[in-house]
Amino acid sequence: MVLGVICIALLLGGGYFLSTLPVGKRIAAHTTGLFVQVPTAPVRLALPPPTGPHAIGTTALHLIDDQRDDPWVTGQPRELMVSVWYPTQTSAGYLLAPYMDQPVAQHYTQISLEDLGIPPTTVDLSGIRTHGWQDAAVDTRLGAQPVVLFSPGGSQSRALGTTLIQDLASRGYIVVAIDHTYEAPVVVFPDGRIDQAEMPNSEDTLQKMIAVRVQNTRFVLDQLERIRDGENPTADGRPLPEGLPDALDLTNMGMFGHSAGGFTSAQTMYEDTRLDAGVNLDGSLGYRISEGIWGEVTEQGLDRPFLIFGAGFSGAERLPHTSVYAPDWQSFWEHSTGWKLNLHLPEGEHFSFTDHQVFLPALEERFDLPDWLLTRMIGGIDPNRSVQTQQDYIAAFFDQHLRGKQQPLLEGAAPHYPDVDFVHNTDQ
Repeated sequence: MVLGVICIALLLGGGYFLSTLPVGKRIAAHTTGLFVQVPTAPVRLALPPPTGPHAIGTTALHLIDDQRDDPWVTGQPRELMVSVWYPTQTSAGYLLAPYMDQPVAQHYTQISLEDLGIPPTTVDLSGIRTHGWQDAAVDTRLGAQPVVLFSPGGSQSRALGTTLIQDLASRGYIVVAIDHTYEAPVVVFPDGRIDQAEMPNSEDTLQKMIAVRVQNTRFVLDQLERIRDGENPTADGRPLPEGLPDALDLTNMGMFGHSAGGFTSAQTMYEDTRLDAGVNLDGSLGYRISEGIWGEVTEQGLDRPFLIFGAGFSGAERLPHTSVYAPDWQSFWEHSTGWKLNLHLPEGEHFSFTDHQVFLPALEERFDLPDWLLTRMIGGIDPNRSVQTQQDYIAAFFDQHLRGKQQPLLEGAAPHYPDVDFVHNTDQ
Protein backbone atom coordinates (compact mmCIF):
# COMPACT_ATOMS: atom_id res chain seq x y z
CA MET A 1 0.00 0.00 0.00
CA VAL A 2 1.00 3.62 -0.20
CA LEU A 3 0.21 6.91 -1.90
CA GLY A 4 -3.44 7.71 -2.19
CA VAL A 5 -5.58 5.29 -0.21
CA ILE A 6 -8.57 3.79 -1.91
CA CYS A 7 -11.09 1.39 -0.46
CA ILE A 8 -12.02 -1.70 -2.38
CA ALA A 9 -14.35 -4.55 -1.67
CA LEU A 10 -12.20 -7.56 -0.94
CA LEU A 11 -13.77 -10.96 -0.64
CA LEU A 12 -12.46 -13.13 2.17
CA GLY A 13 -14.22 -15.95 3.94
CA GLY A 14 -17.41 -15.31 1.99
CA GLY A 15 -17.43 -11.58 2.73
CA TYR A 16 -15.85 -8.28 1.89
CA PHE A 17 -13.00 -6.73 3.84
CA LEU A 18 -12.12 -3.06 3.43
CA SER A 19 -8.54 -2.95 2.28
CA THR A 20 -6.10 -0.64 0.56
CA LEU A 21 -4.06 -0.85 -2.60
CA PRO A 22 -0.97 1.03 -3.71
CA VAL A 23 -1.19 3.57 -6.46
CA GLY A 24 -0.18 1.74 -9.61
CA LYS A 25 -1.74 -1.45 -8.24
CA ARG A 26 -5.34 -0.25 -8.26
CA ILE A 27 -8.14 -2.46 -9.45
CA ALA A 28 -11.64 -1.62 -10.49
CA ALA A 29 -14.12 -2.11 -7.67
CA HIS A 30 -16.98 -3.48 -9.73
CA THR A 31 -18.51 -5.35 -6.82
CA THR A 32 -21.78 -3.44 -6.52
CA GLY A 33 -24.57 -5.77 -7.42
CA LEU A 34 -22.38 -8.86 -7.22
CA PHE A 35 -24.42 -11.98 -6.54
CA VAL A 36 -23.09 -15.38 -5.66
CA GLN A 37 -24.81 -18.70 -5.46
CA VAL A 38 -25.29 -19.75 -1.86
CA PRO A 39 -24.35 -23.38 -1.10
CA THR A 40 -26.81 -25.55 0.79
CA ALA A 41 -24.33 -26.32 3.59
CA PRO A 42 -22.18 -23.81 5.52
CA VAL A 43 -18.74 -23.25 4.06
CA ARG A 44 -16.01 -24.44 6.42
CA LEU A 45 -12.63 -22.79 5.87
CA ALA A 46 -9.29 -23.97 7.22
CA LEU A 47 -5.74 -22.68 7.35
CA PRO A 48 -3.00 -24.90 5.92
CA PRO A 49 -0.86 -26.66 8.52
CA PRO A 50 2.55 -25.11 9.22
CA THR A 51 5.46 -26.84 7.54
CA GLY A 52 8.10 -26.53 10.27
CA PRO A 53 9.08 -29.25 12.75
CA HIS A 54 7.61 -27.61 15.85
CA ALA A 55 4.11 -27.45 17.30
CA ILE A 56 3.18 -23.85 18.01
CA GLY A 57 1.51 -21.81 20.70
CA THR A 58 0.12 -18.30 20.69
CA THR A 59 -0.97 -15.64 23.15
CA ALA A 60 -2.45 -12.14 22.93
CA LEU A 61 -0.98 -9.16 24.79
CA HIS A 62 -2.74 -5.91 25.70
CA LEU A 63 -0.15 -3.14 25.83
CA ILE A 64 -0.61 0.51 26.88
CA ASP A 65 1.87 3.26 26.03
CA ASP A 66 1.42 5.71 28.89
CA GLN A 67 4.03 8.02 27.36
CA ARG A 68 2.07 8.63 24.16
CA ASP A 69 -1.36 10.11 23.49
CA ASP A 70 -3.42 8.20 20.98
CA PRO A 71 -2.84 9.87 17.59
CA TRP A 72 -6.33 9.16 16.25
CA VAL A 73 -8.61 9.60 19.29
CA THR A 74 -7.84 12.36 21.77
CA GLY A 75 -7.85 12.07 25.53
CA GLN A 76 -6.43 8.60 25.99
CA PRO A 77 -3.08 6.80 25.87
CA ARG A 78 -2.12 4.62 22.93
CA GLU A 79 -3.29 1.01 23.33
CA LEU A 80 -2.36 -1.97 21.20
CA MET A 81 -3.21 -5.63 20.88
CA VAL A 82 -0.47 -7.95 19.64
CA SER A 83 -0.25 -11.70 19.17
CA VAL A 84 2.88 -13.68 19.99
CA TRP A 85 3.47 -16.98 18.16
CA TYR A 86 6.16 -19.44 19.26
CA PRO A 87 7.23 -23.09 19.27
CA THR A 88 5.74 -25.23 22.01
CA GLN A 89 6.35 -28.77 23.17
CA THR A 90 2.93 -29.55 24.60
CA SER A 91 -0.69 -29.14 23.65
CA ALA A 92 -2.19 -31.09 26.56
CA GLY A 93 -4.88 -29.08 28.30
CA TYR A 94 -4.91 -26.27 25.71
CA LEU A 95 -7.33 -25.31 22.95
CA LEU A 96 -6.49 -24.21 19.43
CA ALA A 97 -6.70 -20.44 19.19
CA PRO A 98 -9.43 -18.93 16.99
CA TYR A 99 -8.44 -17.28 13.75
CA MET A 100 -10.22 -14.11 14.79
CA ASP A 101 -11.71 -12.88 18.04
CA GLN A 102 -15.44 -13.54 17.93
CA PRO A 103 -16.46 -9.83 17.79
CA VAL A 104 -14.01 -9.24 14.93
CA ALA A 105 -15.30 -12.26 13.03
CA GLN A 106 -18.90 -11.23 13.71
CA HIS A 107 -18.24 -7.71 12.47
CA TYR A 108 -16.74 -8.95 9.21
CA THR A 109 -19.32 -11.68 8.73
CA GLN A 110 -22.36 -9.44 9.19
CA ILE A 111 -21.14 -6.55 7.06
CA SER A 112 -19.55 -8.68 4.37
CA LEU A 113 -22.25 -11.23 3.83
CA GLU A 114 -25.02 -8.64 3.89
CA ASP A 115 -23.20 -6.81 1.10
CA LEU A 116 -23.22 -10.03 -0.90
CA GLY A 117 -26.83 -10.86 -0.14
CA ILE A 118 -25.75 -14.07 1.61
CA PRO A 119 -27.20 -15.11 4.99
CA PRO A 120 -24.63 -14.42 7.75
CA THR A 121 -24.69 -18.07 8.81
CA THR A 122 -23.35 -19.22 5.44
CA VAL A 123 -19.72 -18.67 6.41
CA ASP A 124 -18.65 -18.65 10.07
CA LEU A 125 -15.31 -16.88 10.41
CA SER A 126 -15.44 -17.34 14.17
CA GLY A 127 -15.31 -21.10 13.63
CA ILE A 128 -11.92 -21.04 11.91
CA ARG A 129 -9.13 -22.31 14.15
CA THR A 130 -5.43 -21.67 13.82
CA HIS A 131 -2.77 -24.31 14.47
CA GLY A 132 -1.56 -22.46 17.57
CA TRP A 133 -2.36 -23.74 21.06
CA GLN A 134 -3.74 -20.87 23.12
CA ASP A 135 -1.34 -19.78 25.93
CA ALA A 136 0.66 -23.02 25.78
CA ALA A 137 4.14 -23.01 27.34
CA VAL A 138 7.08 -22.06 25.13
CA ASP A 139 9.48 -24.83 24.17
CA THR A 140 12.50 -23.70 26.17
CA ARG A 141 14.55 -26.70 25.03
CA LEU A 142 15.32 -24.67 21.90
CA GLY A 143 16.92 -21.86 23.85
CA ALA A 144 16.48 -18.22 22.85
CA GLN A 145 15.17 -17.86 19.29
CA PRO A 146 15.18 -14.95 16.81
CA VAL A 147 12.20 -12.60 17.00
CA VAL A 148 10.31 -11.43 13.90
CA LEU A 149 7.61 -8.75 13.97
CA PHE A 150 4.68 -8.63 11.54
CA SER A 151 2.67 -5.60 10.38
CA PRO A 152 -0.48 -6.10 8.27
CA GLY A 153 -1.61 -4.14 5.25
CA GLY A 154 -3.36 -0.80 5.56
CA SER A 155 -6.72 -0.98 7.35
CA GLN A 156 -6.29 -4.71 7.82
CA SER A 157 -6.38 -7.00 10.83
CA ARG A 158 -3.24 -8.75 12.03
CA ALA A 159 -5.15 -12.00 11.53
CA LEU A 160 -4.80 -11.78 7.75
CA GLY A 161 -1.13 -12.79 7.94
CA THR A 162 -1.71 -15.93 10.00
CA THR A 163 -0.65 -18.44 7.32
CA LEU A 164 2.85 -16.97 7.03
CA ILE A 165 3.10 -16.12 10.73
CA GLN A 166 2.36 -19.55 12.12
CA ASP A 167 4.63 -21.19 9.56
CA LEU A 168 7.59 -19.10 10.75
CA ALA A 169 6.75 -19.97 14.35
CA SER A 170 6.74 -23.67 13.46
CA ARG A 171 10.31 -23.23 12.20
CA GLY A 172 11.44 -21.97 15.59
CA TYR A 173 10.88 -18.21 15.39
CA ILE A 174 9.07 -16.00 17.89
CA VAL A 175 6.67 -13.97 15.76
CA VAL A 176 4.89 -10.86 17.06
CA ALA A 177 1.91 -9.56 15.04
CA ILE A 178 0.64 -6.03 15.67
CA ASP A 179 -2.86 -4.60 15.29
CA HIS A 180 -2.76 -0.85 14.65
CA THR A 181 -5.67 0.44 16.73
CA TYR A 182 -8.18 2.78 15.04
CA GLU A 183 -6.67 1.86 11.68
CA ALA A 184 -7.63 -1.82 11.76
CA PRO A 185 -11.39 -2.17 11.19
CA VAL A 186 -11.93 -3.79 14.60
CA VAL A 187 -9.62 -4.37 17.56
CA VAL A 188 -10.90 -6.32 20.57
CA PHE A 189 -9.41 -5.86 24.04
CA PRO A 190 -9.51 -8.38 26.91
CA ASP A 191 -12.28 -6.52 28.74
CA GLY A 192 -14.51 -6.87 25.68
CA ARG A 193 -14.08 -3.29 24.50
CA ILE A 194 -14.13 -2.92 20.72
CA ASP A 195 -12.30 -0.08 18.98
CA GLN A 196 -13.20 0.55 15.35
CA ALA A 197 -11.40 2.51 12.65
CA GLU A 198 -11.28 6.27 13.25
CA MET A 199 -8.79 7.55 10.68
CA PRO A 200 -9.64 10.74 8.78
CA ASN A 201 -9.84 10.75 5.00
CA SER A 202 -7.29 13.38 4.05
CA GLU A 203 -4.21 13.78 1.88
CA ASP A 204 -1.89 13.59 4.89
CA THR A 205 -3.48 10.52 6.48
CA LEU A 206 -1.14 8.00 4.86
CA GLN A 207 2.01 9.79 5.98
CA LYS A 208 0.70 10.06 9.52
CA MET A 209 -0.42 6.43 9.42
CA ILE A 210 3.07 5.15 8.60
CA ALA A 211 4.60 7.36 11.29
CA VAL A 212 2.13 6.01 13.85
CA ARG A 213 2.83 2.43 12.78
CA VAL A 214 6.57 2.99 13.26
CA GLN A 215 5.91 4.38 16.75
CA ASN A 216 3.70 1.38 17.52
CA THR A 217 6.41 -1.02 16.39
CA ARG A 218 9.17 0.66 18.38
CA PHE A 219 6.96 0.61 21.46
CA VAL A 220 6.39 -3.14 21.00
CA LEU A 221 10.17 -3.61 20.74
CA ASP A 222 10.49 -1.83 24.09
CA GLN A 223 7.91 -4.14 25.66
CA LEU A 224 9.71 -7.23 24.36
CA GLU A 225 12.82 -6.01 26.16
CA ARG A 226 10.79 -5.72 29.36
CA ILE A 227 9.49 -9.27 28.92
CA ARG A 228 13.00 -10.60 28.32
CA ASP A 229 14.10 -8.85 31.52
CA GLY A 230 11.43 -10.63 33.57
CA GLU A 231 8.69 -7.99 33.63
CA ASN A 232 5.07 -8.42 32.62
CA PRO A 233 4.01 -5.29 30.68
CA THR A 234 0.47 -6.45 29.90
CA ALA A 235 -2.20 -3.95 30.91
CA ASP A 236 -4.44 -6.57 32.49
CA GLY A 237 -1.66 -8.44 34.29
CA ARG A 238 -2.46 -11.76 32.62
CA PRO A 239 0.34 -14.28 33.10
CA LEU A 240 2.67 -14.67 30.15
CA PRO A 241 3.16 -18.12 28.62
CA GLU A 242 5.66 -20.09 30.63
CA GLY A 243 9.17 -19.77 29.22
CA LEU A 244 8.51 -16.72 27.03
CA PRO A 245 11.16 -14.41 28.59
CA ASP A 246 13.95 -16.93 28.06
CA ALA A 247 12.84 -17.64 24.48
CA LEU A 248 13.37 -14.08 23.19
CA ASP A 249 16.64 -13.53 21.36
CA LEU A 250 16.49 -9.77 20.94
CA THR A 251 19.98 -9.62 19.46
CA ASN A 252 18.59 -11.16 16.25
CA MET A 253 15.37 -9.47 15.20
CA GLY A 254 13.60 -8.96 11.91
CA MET A 255 10.32 -7.66 10.57
CA PHE A 256 8.04 -8.34 7.64
CA GLY A 257 4.74 -7.00 6.44
CA HIS A 258 2.29 -6.84 3.59
CA SER A 259 1.50 -3.64 1.67
CA ALA A 260 1.59 -0.78 4.23
CA GLY A 261 3.13 -3.34 6.57
CA GLY A 262 6.05 -3.70 4.16
CA PHE A 263 6.53 0.06 4.15
CA THR A 264 6.32 -0.02 7.96
CA SER A 265 9.00 -2.70 8.11
CA ALA A 266 11.41 -0.70 5.97
CA GLN A 267 10.77 2.63 7.68
CA THR A 268 11.07 1.11 11.17
CA MET A 269 14.40 -0.46 10.20
CA TYR A 270 15.55 2.97 9.05
CA GLU A 271 14.61 4.53 12.41
CA ASP A 272 15.50 1.67 14.77
CA THR A 273 18.72 -0.33 14.50
CA ARG A 274 17.36 -3.07 16.76
CA LEU A 275 15.88 -4.62 13.61
CA ASP A 276 18.51 -6.57 11.69
CA ALA A 277 16.60 -7.67 8.57
CA GLY A 278 13.29 -6.94 6.88
CA VAL A 279 10.85 -8.09 4.21
CA ASN A 280 8.41 -6.00 2.18
CA LEU A 281 5.56 -8.01 0.66
CA ASP A 282 4.35 -5.92 -2.29
CA GLY A 283 4.20 -2.63 -0.38
CA SER A 284 4.95 0.67 -2.09
CA LEU A 285 7.51 2.90 -0.37
CA GLY A 286 6.11 6.36 -0.94
CA TYR A 287 3.22 8.59 0.07
CA ARG A 288 2.34 10.07 -3.32
CA ILE A 289 4.39 8.29 -5.95
CA SER A 290 3.10 10.30 -8.90
CA GLU A 291 4.48 13.41 -7.18
CA GLY A 292 7.71 11.76 -6.09
CA ILE A 293 6.88 12.09 -2.39
CA TRP A 294 8.72 9.20 -0.75
CA GLY A 295 9.39 7.89 2.68
CA GLU A 296 12.74 8.65 4.28
CA VAL A 297 13.82 5.05 3.87
CA THR A 298 13.04 5.28 0.15
CA GLU A 299 15.39 8.22 -0.28
CA GLN A 300 18.13 7.02 2.08
CA GLY A 301 17.99 3.22 1.77
CA LEU A 302 19.13 0.70 4.36
CA ASP A 303 22.50 -0.71 5.37
CA ARG A 304 21.07 -4.05 6.56
CA PRO A 305 19.54 -7.01 4.70
CA PHE A 306 16.20 -6.44 3.04
CA LEU A 307 13.95 -8.47 0.72
CA ILE A 308 11.37 -6.93 -1.61
CA PHE A 309 8.86 -9.55 -2.72
CA GLY A 310 6.50 -8.22 -5.40
CA ALA A 311 3.68 -9.66 -7.46
CA GLY A 312 1.75 -8.97 -10.62
CA PHE A 313 1.89 -5.90 -12.84
CA SER A 314 1.33 -2.20 -12.27
CA GLY A 315 0.15 0.92 -14.03
CA ALA A 316 -1.46 1.49 -17.39
CA GLU A 317 1.53 -0.10 -19.10
CA ARG A 318 1.08 -3.27 -17.00
CA LEU A 319 4.78 -3.46 -16.15
CA PRO A 320 6.06 -6.00 -13.63
CA HIS A 321 5.85 -4.68 -10.09
CA THR A 322 9.58 -4.83 -9.42
CA SER A 323 12.47 -2.56 -8.52
CA VAL A 324 13.22 -2.22 -12.25
CA TYR A 325 9.98 -0.38 -13.00
CA ALA A 326 8.47 0.90 -9.73
CA PRO A 327 10.13 4.29 -9.07
CA ASP A 328 9.84 4.06 -5.28
CA TRP A 329 11.48 0.63 -5.24
CA GLN A 330 14.13 1.89 -7.68
CA SER A 331 15.07 4.69 -5.30
CA PHE A 332 15.20 2.37 -2.32
CA TRP A 333 17.32 -0.13 -4.24
CA GLU A 334 19.80 2.48 -5.47
CA HIS A 335 20.29 3.99 -2.02
CA SER A 336 20.51 0.74 -0.02
CA THR A 337 24.02 -0.49 0.73
CA GLY A 338 23.13 -3.65 2.63
CA TRP A 339 22.42 -7.13 1.27
CA LYS A 340 19.27 -6.96 -0.82
CA LEU A 341 17.09 -9.14 -3.00
CA ASN A 342 14.04 -8.48 -5.18
CA LEU A 343 11.79 -11.43 -5.99
CA HIS A 344 8.68 -11.36 -8.17
CA LEU A 345 5.61 -13.57 -8.59
CA PRO A 346 4.43 -12.69 -12.12
CA GLU A 347 1.24 -14.74 -11.80
CA GLY A 348 0.47 -13.51 -8.29
CA GLU A 349 -1.28 -10.33 -7.19
CA HIS A 350 -1.26 -7.88 -4.31
CA PHE A 351 -3.31 -10.04 -1.94
CA SER A 352 -1.47 -13.25 -2.76
CA PHE A 353 0.65 -12.36 0.30
CA THR A 354 -2.33 -12.58 2.67
CA ASP A 355 -4.65 -15.35 3.80
CA HIS A 356 -6.86 -14.49 0.81
CA GLN A 357 -4.49 -16.77 -1.12
CA VAL A 358 -5.85 -19.62 1.01
CA PHE A 359 -9.50 -18.70 1.44
CA LEU A 360 -10.54 -17.37 -1.96
CA PRO A 361 -9.77 -20.59 -3.88
CA ALA A 362 -11.61 -22.58 -1.20
CA LEU A 363 -14.65 -20.33 -1.55
CA GLU A 364 -14.53 -20.60 -5.33
CA GLU A 365 -15.23 -24.29 -4.93
CA ARG A 366 -18.53 -23.53 -3.20
CA PHE A 367 -19.64 -20.13 -4.46
CA ASP A 368 -20.08 -19.00 -8.03
CA LEU A 369 -17.49 -16.24 -7.75
CA PRO A 370 -16.66 -14.21 -10.88
CA ASP A 371 -13.30 -15.02 -12.42
CA TRP A 372 -12.22 -11.36 -12.43
CA LEU A 373 -12.48 -11.19 -8.66
CA LEU A 374 -9.95 -13.95 -8.03
CA THR A 375 -7.68 -12.75 -10.81
CA ARG A 376 -7.51 -9.22 -9.48
CA MET A 377 -7.12 -10.27 -5.87
CA ILE A 378 -4.68 -13.18 -6.03
CA GLY A 379 -3.83 -13.56 -9.72
CA GLY A 380 -3.69 -16.88 -11.53
CA ILE A 381 -0.90 -18.53 -9.55
CA ASP A 382 -1.46 -22.01 -8.17
CA PRO A 383 -2.57 -21.26 -4.58
CA ASN A 384 -0.74 -24.12 -2.91
CA ARG A 385 2.51 -23.35 -4.71
CA SER A 386 2.12 -19.67 -3.94
CA VAL A 387 1.80 -20.29 -0.20
CA GLN A 388 4.69 -22.76 -0.10
CA THR A 389 6.91 -20.45 -2.13
CA GLN A 390 6.30 -17.51 0.18
CA GLN A 391 6.84 -19.61 3.30
CA ASP A 392 10.12 -21.06 2.07
CA TYR A 393 11.65 -17.84 0.75
CA ILE A 394 10.72 -15.79 3.82
CA ALA A 395 12.08 -18.47 6.13
CA ALA A 396 15.26 -18.78 4.05
CA PHE A 397 15.79 -15.02 4.24
CA PHE A 398 15.50 -14.91 8.02
CA ASP A 399 17.48 -18.14 8.44
CA GLN A 400 20.38 -16.55 6.56
CA HIS A 401 20.27 -13.12 8.16
CA LEU A 402 19.09 -13.87 11.71
CA ARG A 403 20.47 -17.37 12.23
CA GLY A 404 23.60 -17.02 10.08
CA LYS A 405 22.78 -20.08 7.96
CA GLN A 406 23.70 -19.58 4.31
CA GLN A 407 20.75 -20.35 2.02
CA PRO A 408 21.34 -21.46 -1.58
CA LEU A 409 17.68 -20.67 -2.26
CA LEU A 410 18.55 -16.97 -2.13
CA GLU A 411 21.36 -17.21 -4.68
CA GLY A 412 19.40 -17.72 -7.90
CA ALA A 413 16.45 -19.34 -9.64
CA ALA A 414 15.45 -22.74 -8.24
CA PRO A 415 13.67 -25.35 -10.41
CA HIS A 416 11.37 -26.35 -7.53
CA TYR A 417 10.00 -22.79 -7.38
CA PRO A 418 8.96 -22.05 -10.98
CA ASP A 419 6.68 -19.16 -10.03
CA VAL A 420 9.51 -16.90 -8.78
CA ASP A 421 11.56 -14.50 -10.88
CA PHE A 422 14.89 -13.24 -9.51
CA VAL A 423 14.86 -9.54 -10.42
CA HIS A 424 17.91 -8.28 -8.54
CA ASN A 425 20.12 -9.76 -5.91
CA THR A 426 23.36 -8.78 -4.26
CA ASP A 427 25.86 -10.36 -1.90
CA GLN A 428 26.76 -7.10 -0.18
